[in-house]
Amino acid sequence: MLRTMWRVALLGGLCLLSVGTGSRSHGKRTATVPATRQDERQGRARAPDARAASRPARALPFASCRDPLSSAEHDVLDDNTHETGFNGDDGSHVVLTWVGDGTGVILVLSTINGPLDAYLHAGSSRLYRSTDYGKSFHDISQRINHTFINEEFGVSVGPRSSVILTADVPVLDNPGGTIFTSSDAGATFRSVRLRFHLAQPITYHYSNPDYLVALSIDSSLWLSLDFGGTWSKVHDGVHRFSWGAGVNLFFSCSLVDAVDAEERGDLLLKRTRDLGRSFTTVHEDVYSFGYIGTFLFFSVMEDPGAPRVMYFSSDQGDSFSRALLPSASTEQFYSILDGDEDMLFLHVDNPGDTFFGTMYTSDDRGILFFKSLERHLFDGHRRSDFKNITSLRGVYLTNKLDNDGRIRSVITFNRGGTWQQLNKPENVDCEEKSKNCKLHIHGEHSRKNRIVPMLALSEPTAVGLVIAHGTVGDSLSASQHPDVFVSSDGGYSWRGTLRGPHHYCILDSGGLLVAVEARHDGQVKTIKFSTDEGQCWKSYNFTEQPFYFAGLASEPGTRAMSVSVWGFRPEADGQPMWVAVTVDFQSLITRACNDQDYEEWLAHSAQEEGERQGCLLGVKETYRRLKKQSVCRNGRNFMVSKKQSPCLCTRDDYLCDYGFYRHVNTSECVRQPRPGNKSSDLCLTGEEDELLTSGYRKVPSDKCEGGFDPQRAAQTLIRPCVTPGTGSAASPSSQVTHFDTPGERLVLILVCTGAGVIVLVAIASAVFAVRRVVYRNRTPVYRFSNLQSQDDNSGIAPDLESGTSSNSTTTCQPDSDDDLIA
Repeated sequence: MLRTMWRVALLGGLCLLSVGTGSRSHGKRTATVPATRQDERQGRARAPDARAASRPARALPFASCRDPLSSAEHDVLDDNTHETGFNGDDGSHVVLTWVGDGTGVILVLSTINGPLDAYLHAGSSRLYRSTDYGKSFHDISQRINHTFINEEFGVSVGPRSSVILTADVPVLDNPGGTIFTSSDAGATFRSVRLRFHLAQPITYHYSNPDYLVALSIDSSLWLSLDFGGTWSKVHDGVHRFSWGAGVNLFFSCSLVDAVDAEERGDLLLKRTRDLGRSFTTVHEDVYSFGYIGTFLFFSVMEDPGAPRVMYFSSDQGDSFSRALLPSASTEQFYSILDGDEDMLFLHVDNPGDTFFGTMYTSDDRGILFFKSLERHLFDGHRRSDFKNITSLRGVYLTNKLDNDGRIRSVITFNRGGTWQQLNKPENVDCEEKSKNCKLHIHGEHSRKNRIVPMLALSEPTAVGLVIAHGTVGDSLSASQHPDVFVSSDGGYSWRGTLRGPHHYCILDSGGLLVAVEARHDGQVKTIKFSTDEGQCWKSYNFTEQPFYFAGLASEPGTRAMSVSVWGFRPEADGQPMWVAVTVDFQSLITRACNDQDYEEWLAHSAQEEGERQGCLLGVKETYRRLKKQSVCRNGRNFMVSKKQSPCLCTRDDYLCDYGFYRHVNTSECVRQPRPGNKSSDLCLTGEEDELLTSGYRKVPSDKCEGGFDPQRAAQTLIRPCVTPGTGSAASPSSQVTHFDTPGERLVLILVCTGAGVIVLVAIASAVFAVRRVVYRNRTPVYRFSNLQSQDDNSGIAPDLESGTSSNSTTTCQPDSDDDLIA
């Protein structure tokens, strides 16, 4: 009965993170811009945004530093700016793709729509290739026989400069499709005839470009081990698939009635470890699944129409456990926001159309989840503003919907342990009526609504650097005109740098920033650049005749000194001519950086004072990074270097383990009282698991040493299961024996004493055995029989706040993952 009640109370759901052809790139930056309609991601190309035109005057201005461009600098840039017009193409669809890091190769694919009868027979495409970073392009259409390439997912770039083009082949008259593969960055292509038609882009293995997986339109899974040369069918009836660690390949499939199997939660989750030669069923009755970091996660529909239950596995599906999360109704959803080998960020939606929910962080096993942020914004289209600031460890940025209905930005520097509002930029003043003057960052919600052209940008090679659109005031407002702000210390402090929305890129590992203004009329001719992390900017007109902006992109890896701007100009005949302009700053910034150009910088130094200054997740990190005033070139060989030193452990480096909460007065983790009418959460076979715990668990990714050591108080807990509703231990018989006479009681006492001695000896042996097993395995393994909601009946709320834890794009940064499954 209890199990049935739990099933009715709980819901599991998953978010399969969308890994598009460009957004998870293996060294790829691609932009697709249909000239026949405006690109949602980049704003309108031909007409100003009506919403922008009606915006009121912006808040108080900030001083934007602009340096004049000298005549000598202008001449150098003129000599190193190259413009290419692609004449003769009708430009109905254009893709510009950088191939590899350091190759200098750019591919431009343009589709050609011929007469109606020709179009029905797939039309044709033109392919152009540059090997000198966009300075010149050559027509190589004959290498693909002018074949019409699929507009939706026609170009895929993988590791080691591999390229796959997917032809748009009519399905009715052809048993299979056609792909063109290149392993030399497009220098040569091989045509391969497939036995199936692709339903989505081909998926590369994350490290071996020879291993490819494809899903056909008839839901068959295909595998190639020779970079597309030959293909073998892996399985039929496949809905989704994902590479795991090594060569583990996971997929969900249905045997019968595949159309409604996913809605019914009637899928099988399978795994192959030997590239399709054998299979293992991980779980049945699966609704959906995903893989991120080292975690496999899937939701199970145990009964038709019942709430879904979420499971996690950190060992490639060999074992799995239910996640301890609050229950969710069928109208709610779970969404995996981010994750790595140490932890996960998970959003749990609130009931109803509230557009917000609660964010949780997991332990390193994906089982225990701790409340991180309440009222986390998740709009009606299931988009989150959650962003990982990759330029500094432990930093994440997002927006929350407060009780007053206003959207406000918050940032965490310790992987979701605590959140705070962003500080007011140092060079911006708020209006007098502003009660709480803070910086608020525009995220995915604003980008989708065309308020800003792109999201916050950070790169691991540009330590501490963050560029983002924002507004300053009490809250984030769509009516305010967003400006560009820059942080040099990972989000602790900010500075207003450019007025109005811009497209921006990070070049030379942070030594050079470039930006192009997102104008209302859509036309551009000027690029701005900064060599001091956005403190001051210079402007350069890269073309005499403006064109409608379509994209801004640089070579992957942020090590390049060149950037490409492209778009189209309307011609007299009404057809657009596509234009690509590449600006090479290498000849302008010629001096290589030396030791005097760098400084030692202690990360997170604003977080603490005294001996613990800079301590984050148990470690101090000192980086060697470029000084703002140094005008020099990091170069392609630049490597981020840092020194690490461990910090002494404190209670802040530990979470309260399951069944414990942090006491308000002492900050100690104490055991959560267990109500007498509640069965054990850890019951498996009539007895609780044996757990070696002191009530503390180190925060994921925390590397502190010495200091506070809760393991000295470790204890083994062995409890019998409690019969629901009675508060007594479960018994195989319901018969009760009474002892009424003194003799009977004396006998009972003697028997109990003897039994007690035996039990003590057994417990001591068990303690010894458990200690050996647990210490050998370093961490205890928890197995849970129920997807448990938080203990809200205990009378003491557990302290979930204490949970801490450590490009295909036209705008030089990846799209956010907003593909969600309720």
